[in-house]
Amino acid sequence: MEVQETRVQTDRVLTIPNILSMARLVGVPLFLWLILRGSDGWALLVLGLSGISDYLDGKLARRWNQISSLGRLLDPAADRLYILSTLAGLTWREILPVWLTAALLAREAMLLVMVWILRRHGYPPPQVNFLGKAATFNLMYAFPLLLLSDGDGWPASLAAVFGWAFAGWGTTLYWWAGILYVVQVRRLVKADATTD
Repeated sequence: MEVQETRVQTDRVLTIPNILSMARLVGVPLFLWLILRGSDGWALLVLGLSGISDYLDGKLARRWNQISSLGRLLDPAADRLYILSTLAGLTWREILPVWLTAALLAREAMLLVMVWILRRHGYPPPQVNFLGKAATFNLMYAFPLLLLSDGDGWPASLAAVFGWAFAGWGTTLYWWAGILYVVQVRRLVKADATTD
């Protein structure tokens, strides 16, 4: 977690990167509805488009100098909501075990507590570090593969193998990044206490 803020380059709300992030957010309920309905092909299409827009919004914001405060909130919010909706849908359909969902939700709860502590001490929310990005990347690959594994034949079996591998790596990295956040928040709070 880096506590320095990325330099905001614009206060504009209607930028192409922000519109892409907003579109991703609008796709979350559609994606969840498609998973719960069993329309896996359409759900995978929405998730794929979300992944493309996730890549593009950050790339375009940096290239066009359109990094904004709103964008810094929308992008991780969309990532988290896709992860939560996928967890809900795949757990409901019994593709994901409850223990894995609980482990990922517990990490999210821990991070919310860290954000609350940072705000109490006047720090901005943590920026995502490389480890957190790698964890999200793994989970974003795991979930579609696990959804594909809910079928028959060798493609489903192959998707299950790779899906569970990505899920294991993603969950481990997710918790590792979470623990690093806790350590860094603790150091900041401790440094604040010694300067008072």
